[in-house]
Amino acid sequence: MKKIITISREFGAGGSQIGTAVAKRLGYYYMDKDFIIRSAVESSDLTPQDFRIYDEKVPANFGFGQSLFNFYNKPLDVRLFEAQRTAIIKAAEAGNCVIVGRNANIILKEFDYTLHVFVAASQYFKLNNLRGKMPDVADDKILERMRDVDKTRRKYCSYYTHTEFGNAAHYDLCLKSSSLGIDACVDIICKLASK
Repeated sequence: MKKIITISREFGAGGSQIGTAVAKRLGYYYMDKDFIIRSAVESSDLTPQDFRIYDEKVPANFGFGQSLFNFYNKPLDVRLFEAQRTAIIKAAEAGNCVIVGRNANIILKEFDYTLHVFVAASQYFKLNNLRGKMPDVADDKILERMRDVDKTRRKYCSYYTHTEFGNAAHYDLCLKSSSLGIDACVDIICKLASK
């Protein structure tokens, strides 16, 4: 039986670290933003530049005029989301994979043998974690970036999936990495995935 693990996360909570470690321990394929975008570009007429411009953004001016203008052609941002969705589904059909981010938990909600995880953490933990990745950036700028990224993820999730980012109802397991630690989060996910 092939299994799928999706990991959604607050920015700085260690979701990517956890996902990488889980995939390595279980011998699963690992997919993150970069892999998903590469796969989406390969299977569509979109460019990496298209993804950089529209990544995790909702249309700022979406409304009546835009919907009429694009009546026969889907807007670029919708095509980007659908290309990523197709790449995620393709990976899930192959199975035995860990997919981090990109609303994979909602995209794959009807798939069997899935474990959908959300990773949160305290602000202090996230700040410390991100300091190591952004050593030359002031704390106030890191905190601003944390707020901006999570706000963008909430808007993106709401717009494209009509669900609430981080709402426990959309996950099988919610972990707080600041309380449990990265290693314990990995242990818990691997134990559940092995059942």
